[in-house]
Amino acid sequence: MKHVVVGVSGGIAAYKAADVVSRLVKENVEVRVAMTKNATRFVTPLTFASLSGHPVLIDDLVETDASIPHIAWARWADLVLIAPTTANTLARLAHGFADEALTALVLALEPNKAVLLAPAMNTRMWENPLVQRNLETLRALDAGQRFDVIDPVSKRLACGEEGLGALAAPERIVEAVLARVAATR
Repeated sequence: MKHVVVGVSGGIAAYKAADVVSRLVKENVEVRVAMTKNATRFVTPLTFASLSGHPVLIDDLVETDASIPHIAWARWADLVLIAPTTANTLARLAHGFADEALTALVLALEPNKAVLLAPAMNTRMWENPLVQRNLETLRALDAGQRFDVIDPVSKRLACGEEGLGALAAPERIVEAVLARVAATR
């Protein structure tokens, strides 16, 4: 069985991650969800625990067992998907910050394990040179083998503007995950 950690960062598109998790489970993928604290303001951990059948990782420091959850989950995962990937999470990854369970988990992955990023943000944020530089930094690592991007799409955004920055369709994200997992096993 394929093992995928779905990382959910704190943007309005976080609610679409529930659909992604549900679709992956229907494709016989075992899913665990790691959320940033800000993501829990948009969707509750209970939603993801119910859909995945596993507890949700939010903060390593609240675990009661002796394991180090972000290390254990990094070993368990065949692949990590972060959907949505906010500008903040993108910057944390590009600069190697491990100040939360999700980014610590990504840093603890073995070099042969892929991370799929599905960005979602306002068009101006998406087009900002700092965001694009962070994206290029990640794409350049390991000649693009580790980090892969599922590009956002253009449509009406939560802020009311039309433009590029919306999370790709859940079915597109699931297709990308399944293709990448199949290619690495």
